[in-house]
Amino acid sequence: MALITLDEVSKEFVVRIRAGRIRRTTRTVTAVDRVSFAVEAGSMVGYIGPNGAGKSTTVKMLIGILVPSSGRVVVDGRDPSRERVEVTRRIGVVVGQRSQLWWDLPLADSFELLRHVYRVPAARHAEVLAGFVELLDLGPFLRTPVRQLSLGQRMRGELAAALLHEPPVVLLDEPTIGLDIASKDAVRRFLLELNRERGTTVLLTTHDLADVERLCRRLIVIDHGRVVEDTTVADIVRRHGDHRTLVVDLDDPVPDLIVPGAELVRVEGPRHWLRFSRADHTAASLLDAVARHHAVHDLSLEEPSIEEIVGRIYRGETDPGT
Repeated sequence: MALITLDEVSKEFVVRIRAGRIRRTTRTVTAVDRVSFAVEAGSMVGYIGPNGAGKSTTVKMLIGILVPSSGRVVVDGRDPSRERVEVTRRIGVVVGQRSQLWWDLPLADSFELLRHVYRVPAARHAEVLAGFVELLDLGPFLRTPVRQLSLGQRMRGELAAALLHEPPVVLLDEPTIGLDIASKDAVRRFLLELNRERGTTVLLTTHDLADVERLCRRLIVIDHGRVVEDTTVADIVRRHGDHRTLVVDLDDPVPDLIVPGAELVRVEGPRHWLRFSRADHTAASLLDAVARHHAVHDLSLEEPSIEEIVGRIYRGETDPGT
C-alpha cells in the first residue's frame, strides 16, 4: 500500500521581473513539472537533486503548505492541501530551518508541550519518549534550553519532536546537514531503528550521498522539476557515482605522488587528492599503498556530490557497458 502518492503533479509560481526603471513584467516559473511516484508503506526512499530542482517544493506540497497547480497529492489516504490538520497528525516533518522546539525552554518542556498539541496520552508519550531518549542519547541535555544546544543536539531533539506522536510517514529535508560525524551517525542509526522496529515510512531529501547509501534502497532523482531517475541506490552509484576520492595528509609534501590504481587530481602542500574507481579498488588498499612509502598524518574519503551525479544523469552520461 502506498502511503505517499504524486500523480502528474506540477507547481507553478508567477514572479515579477524588472523590465525597466519602473515597469515590471510577470513570468510563470515551473518548480515541479508533472512529477509522479508512489512510496510504499514501510520503505525508506531518497529524493535528491541539485539546489532549485524542486525537492523542497515537493515536500511543501506533501505537508500541505503549498497547493499543486495541477495533479494529485495523497498522503496516507488524504489530500494535504484540503485536510492539512489531519495530515499533520499523520506525518512527522523535519524541514530546513523550521523548528518544533521552543527556543527558551528546556528540551523536555518542548516535548511535553508537543504531547498536548498532538493529544498523545501521557503514558504512551512517556514510553515513546524513553525509547527516543535512549536511541538518540538525549538524556544529558533534556533540561537544557534549546538555545544552548549544539547543532547536533538540536537536530536530535527535532527528530524526537517530529516523531513523538508516532506518525506512519516521516518527511526529512537535510536531516544531517552541518552535523559532525558522530551526530550524523546517531541520526542515521535512529532512523534505521525507527524503520525496522516501527515500519515508519521515510522520504528523505539530502545532498549527502552517504545518507542515501546508509538509509535508502530506492532513489528518486529530480532535476529542473522533473523526475529523471527512479531506481535503486546501488544502480545509481554503479552507473553514475563510480569514483571516490581519498584525501591523504602526509607528514611531508610529495608533489609527484604515484599510487597504482589512483589518479592524483590535486595537491596542496602535504594534502593529496587521489581519485579511484570503487569497482576496482578500496580506500583501505590505496591507503596501504601510500603508507608503505610515506608517513600518513590524516585522511578522509570524499563521495561524489549529488550535484555531480545529477549532472551526469541529466546529461545522459553513463558508464560503458550499462
